[in-house]
Amino acid sequence: MNLYKYLYTEIVTVAIVVLCTIPVPEQAPMSDVPLIDKWVHMVMYGGLVFVMWVDRVVRNKQKFSWVARAVMLLYAAALGGAMELVQAYLTTCRSGDWVDFEADVVGALLGVWACMGLNWRLNTYSK
Repeated sequence: MNLYKYLYTEIVTVAIVVLCTIPVPEQAPMSDVPLIDKWVHMVMYGGLVFVMWVDRVVRNKQKFSWVARAVMLLYAAALGGAMELVQAYLTTCRSGDWVDFEADVVGALLGVWACMGLNWRLNTYSK
């Protein structure tokens, strides 16, 4: 098994785990932006799906099948749910939030949708 096959996905997953478990400063940057926390969750998990697409389609030349899309979505959603549970039960500096989990899933869905468009464009230009 090639450990580097999905290297970017592994790196982003570790980064998300670290970002979701470290303490947040009292006055976080851009805290005056409405719902900034939810936007950050959507970008993190949408970005994770994009990186998974890059690892699969661009780096490893594999198809972007319906099964692959479902696996990417489920992986991102499961990671988001796990991070909310970790924050709720295993940290003292963070708190789990169902709305954050919903933002994770929305971000993952948007990521899959965007990657479908990118994949279509990539296939259109490569023919």
